[in-house]
Amino acid sequence: MTDTAKGWLLQQGLTEQYAALVFAGAAAIVLILLSILVNLLAKQVITRGVHALIRRSEIKWDDAFLSRNVFSRLSHLAPAFVIHTTARLAFTDYPSLVSGVESMAVLYMILVGLAVIDAFLNAALDIYQTFEISKRVHLKGLVQILKVIIFFVGGVFVFSLLIGKSPVVFFSGLGAFTAVLILVFKDTILGLVAGIQLMSNNMVRRGDWIEMPKYGADGDVIDVSLTTIKVQNWDKTISTIPPYALVTDTFRNWRGMSESGGRRIKRSISIDMNSIRFCDEEMLERFKKVQYISDYIEKKTEEVSKHNKDHKVDESVLINGRHLTNIGTFRAYLESYLRNHPKIHQEMTFLVRQLPPGPQGLPIEIYVFSNDQDWARYEAIQADIFDHLFAVIPLFDLRAYQAPSGSDVKDLLLAKA
Repeated sequence: MTDTAKGWLLQQGLTEQYAALVFAGAAAIVLILLSILVNLLAKQVITRGVHALIRRSEIKWDDAFLSRNVFSRLSHLAPAFVIHTTARLAFTDYPSLVSGVESMAVLYMILVGLAVIDAFLNAALDIYQTFEISKRVHLKGLVQILKVIIFFVGGVFVFSLLIGKSPVVFFSGLGAFTAVLILVFKDTILGLVAGIQLMSNNMVRRGDWIEMPKYGADGDVIDVSLTTIKVQNWDKTISTIPPYALVTDTFRNWRGMSESGGRRIKRSISIDMNSIRFCDEEMLERFKKVQYISDYIEKKTEEVSKHNKDHKVDESVLINGRHLTNIGTFRAYLESYLRNHPKIHQEMTFLVRQLPPGPQGLPIEIYVFSNDQDWARYEAIQADIFDHLFAVIPLFDLRAYQAPSGSDVKDLLLAKA
């Protein structure tokens, strides 16, 4: 209390004790009004002015600080700072009250500071995710780890301030609480370790297509955080997977396919083995008119004819010597057709092969890659190829194998009747 104010109150007939109390009350009112004024000034003038500058700026990254309310949260420090700096002047005659007010002001500033740091890190992460590198190197987990550390340290300072102990006491005795902390933050610690492994080994990142049937996940990774990995499935549902599950369990990542420039087509069709036979002259003449294999037929017939002549083969019996077959010619046609297909990647694995025959006939498998990775277009390309395949099979005097249906059995019974 200033001497002037004390003297004036004493002149009004108040005792020294009551004079000090009245002055403290008046000072508290003035302090509250001043903090309100400073708060309004910070919000209405400074914050709005900064926001106006950001909106007019052509730079886009500063909008992240605006959307995350960094400056709005920062403005809350102003009234707390005023209270902290003026409390000693206002309550000179009450040292314990000064200490309490200053402690509460510091406590408030710590909490506001933590909120500002949280908003700043979120804004920085938003800015980082606008860059292409964010799809390859994820920092969200590291930012969350940093937040955990900052909030833990801030919590220690807050707790020490409330009970009036030095933070050093808590840090020195932290070892005694290690087991409890590990139990409480088990998922966070596991997520931290797994997140570091995932990032260091580049196992999964945002935008990857992954499959993990155990967790019902089959779709694109939309978020990689410290405790969860979110996958948007193709049916638009969301699956959440703990990061350590990706380290301890198996999952399929289709990123390699996406980066390769091709998408695999692996499908077979079964040929009725009863329709496989040697080609006769009529068939060969017909096949010579097929654009994709006309040169193949000419070359092969000359090669076979020369071989049989050199070995004096009796060609009146087809089993003797070498002869073209309709199934071999069909494979040659299919390979030539795919070699000329504009949507087939010619630089990747290219196979038209026979698989082991079985009860369902002889499988002819196509193992190639399309040069279009878009799912819808890829399916259309695959369907077009097999539409054509099914249509040309009869032209080679072959039949596709199909198990008898109910109508087939009915027709057979009717024919026998």
